[in-house]
Amino acid sequence: MPVDPKPPQFNGDPEAGSASPPAVNTPPFLSADSPPPLSPQPTIESSPARRLIAVLLSLCLGLFLADGAVSLVDDSLILFFGIHVLGLIRGVLFFFAALIALVVYGLMGLTPMIPKCLFLPVVLFTPLAQLVVIPFLIYFYSRCEKIAWVTSFCEVLCGLSVLYRVQGGFKFRWPLIAGNRLEARRFSWRNLSAFLLVNLFMLLPAAVGYLCLCAALAVNHFSEGFLALRPGGLTVQVRRYVRDDGKTIQLVPMSHIGEPDFYRKLSQSFPTNAIILMEGVTDRRHLLTNGISYQRVAASLGVAEQVKEFKPSRERLVRADVDVEQFAPTTIDFLNRVMLIYSKGLNAENVQTLIQNPPAPEFQEQLLDDLLRKRNRRLLDEIQSRLPQSEYIIVPWGAAHMPEIAREIQKSGFRLQETREYTALRFRSVGNKSRNAGTENDTGEPK
Repeated sequence: MPVDPKPPQFNGDPEAGSASPPAVNTPPFLSADSPPPLSPQPTIESSPARRLIAVLLSLCLGLFLADGAVSLVDDSLILFFGIHVLGLIRGVLFFFAALIALVVYGLMGLTPMIPKCLFLPVVLFTPLAQLVVIPFLIYFYSRCEKIAWVTSFCEVLCGLSVLYRVQGGFKFRWPLIAGNRLEARRFSWRNLSAFLLVNLFMLLPAAVGYLCLCAALAVNHFSEGFLALRPGGLTVQVRRYVRDDGKTIQLVPMSHIGEPDFYRKLSQSFPTNAIILMEGVTDRRHLLTNGISYQRVAASLGVAEQVKEFKPSRERLVRADVDVEQFAPTTIDFLNRVMLIYSKGLNAENVQTLIQNPPAPEFQEQLLDDLLRKRNRRLLDEIQSRLPQSEYIIVPWGAAHMPEIAREIQKSGFRLQETREYTALRFRSVGNKSRNAGTENDTGEPK
């Protein structure tokens, strides 16, 4: 008898044969002892804390990139075309980028979630870049626009490299950093302790030491050695120049405030037959509304004013400075606003008066010409007019004037013969402001 190869089909009729019905997807039966099914747990990406941190890091990176891009465009316009148009936008972006970077840096100490290897370059770029460029600005100040352009370019490169690493390419999806890039731990005492120790005992002392070194380099470079920052205080170098005919010019760098014994020793060291060309801008027409006084600063530091303690022999004193009326109106207005701080102290009203009506871009050059070069030319003319009848001329002027004066008199045949160092200001604690003033025996020995 032939056998049908096809299996019998189930047609829903209970009497249609003994074939089994097809399998149906039905839920399994649970016994009374089976536990209930677990509800789905949130993933790392769905955690509210991680979503918040991811958004915050994305904003930090985005603002960092935006600040770098706008800064690069602005510095390029300034460097290549001399155009200043993005200063306001750049300032706003910098403020918010710096603010959120500070928040992220603080969170790094509180939570290990943030990947430090990725975001430390972002949050520390600006302060580190500003520290790195200080020596370049000291020795290559005339190229500050190129230095700013290189800094902005490096900021853009840093931001793009971090973006490439967090997204695996330049995909620009939001948020810029996904939640799965964050660690699981929310807080760690070990992380917080290491963060505080590194900042308090490594980064902060290193930054302070570096700034002190840069300050010493700047003082020495811009004064061409007439001033020097030492561990004990600020020293000045008195230089004596002699010409072949025996004429002598002594350049004495002065400080408006200093140790009382500094001024006394200088006065006693001057020869009695010397002509002393004194510094001091006159104001015959009373154009300055606030008198120039350093009394408040001297009292706060526990030192003395030059006008009260520096008293050389008055028989041979000659005033060799200019009058205020020879300054530009913008310079006179600026001096009047600055002198408010010296005479009445620092308060909100005086600061607002100082910063209102910002000066034009060329104001800095005009101010430098009035306060430095114009007065130097007047002094050099007085030196030349006094040399025929004077054998010894002493110039006790501000240290900022000394480099140009030294160069000009050396062009006239004078050569450096002797130097002496004096301590003008001593570093002391607040409690020892006046106790140790003038106690150090500073002999000013020749070198």
